[in-house]
Amino acid sequence: MGHVAVLDVGKTNTKAVLVDPSDLSELEVLRIASPSSEGPPYLHFDTERIWRFALSALSEFAAKSQVEAVCATTHGAAAALVDENGDLVLPVLDYMDKGPDELASDYDALRPPFTETGTPCLPAGLNLGAQLFWLSRRFPDAFRRARWILPYPQYWSMRLSGVPSADVTMLGAHSDLWLPSRNRLSRLAEEEGWDRMIPDVRMPDIRLGPVSRQVSEATGLDPGTQVLCGIHDSNASLVPHIVARLPPFTVVSTGTWVITMSVGGRKIELEEARDTLVNVNCLGEPVPSARFMGGREFEMLVPDPDIAAGNDIALDVARCRLAVLPTITEGCGPFPGRPSGRIGIDAEDPARRLVGISYYLAMMSAECVLVTGGDGPVIVEGPMAGNRHFLDLLSVAVRRPVIKRPGGTGTAAGAALLASADRSAAYAINDETHQPDPELAGPLKRYAEFWRKAVDQSLLMGR
Repeated sequence: MGHVAVLDVGKTNTKAVLVDPSDLSELEVLRIASPSSEGPPYLHFDTERIWRFALSALSEFAAKSQVEAVCATTHGAAAALVDENGDLVLPVLDYMDKGPDELASDYDALRPPFTETGTPCLPAGLNLGAQLFWLSRRFPDAFRRARWILPYPQYWSMRLSGVPSADVTMLGAHSDLWLPSRNRLSRLAEEEGWDRMIPDVRMPDIRLGPVSRQVSEATGLDPGTQVLCGIHDSNASLVPHIVARLPPFTVVSTGTWVITMSVGGRKIELEEARDTLVNVNCLGEPVPSARFMGGREFEMLVPDPDIAAGNDIALDVARCRLAVLPTITEGCGPFPGRPSGRIGIDAEDPARRLVGISYYLAMMSAECVLVTGGDGPVIVEGPMAGNRHFLDLLSVAVRRPVIKRPGGTGTAAGAALLASADRSAAYAINDETHQPDPELAGPLKRYAEFWRKAVDQSLLMGR
């Protein structure tokens, strides 16, 4: 087949990636920042800027290559309210906007329990249901004009094809709108009447049809270029592993958020209070997951990630018990209610600071593996897969093989695989198991034990 164009709309950046599905290589990557607009009427995504970028990128791809399919993938907790013509009746709410918190008590009285949806109660607009509830009450006239509620990837799919749709991975991503074990919309969606506004729910690899005439003319894409339904970004990164690996395995996908997804792991009862959730993968199957805002925390606290820190620094941090304790980003992660603390980390020493923050992220990730019942090898992908201090401590803390996949998170490759009938390229991925320096193994084991005891003690003391 020809190449696949992936529109990857992230919270921080938006990328257009041209992928060769025969080997999953990224032939070209274009990107822009994804800043939000303050309003009015609220903090929202600049969808027109993203659309102009998408058309420009597709034009560039079409001029150089045969593009057979286009697939959109986006972050979660976002949806578009559109009318019959596909035009927005309200801007797409940024999930960081605090507006939904105004009606939190009213919404909490209606939302289904965690045991049904696998959706934890999250602040601001991180629950899509809370967004819709707030928008319907604060902007009732505009809300009534909406014909469709389109999950964010499907908003872009509709702009490309003209066909409204929804997919299981987005509805299954902490939305309160989906029942993962029953593969259907929740009673909240039904009682609010949103089920009549959500298009037919499909698998993300379903082809909606060709690009619209307007898109073909604007970009030069062949009129037969197919548009896929689209997929949630974390679940897109999971696609190559689901295709190529036998469970159990655990994927730690690192980016702005560090998302841990347990496939075929130990049966465990997820704890809502620890920011766990049930994702739904590309096959419609429940995936116990956990998360924290590790990438954002690393950027905040390590101004120079390229600073060198050798074994001498790592040993010093481990032996002197220099530590960062959770939680840096309040309200999320496996210890959401605990204010962050530090033990001996010198803010003026960049190398020790780098190692200390890397160790914090490793222990938080290990805790996420534990609370999701993760089993089998742990595959780390994204930026932290290139951080050996993170990998060193994670491999010691989880006591099982850690496989590193540096570079991207595999989001574009996973989205492109959805378009291909032959997914054998996923099997060609070479695993590289990370082995910590033997000199570090003992000190890191003791460090992991110390960190967990320090967290337990602080929790018991209510600090």
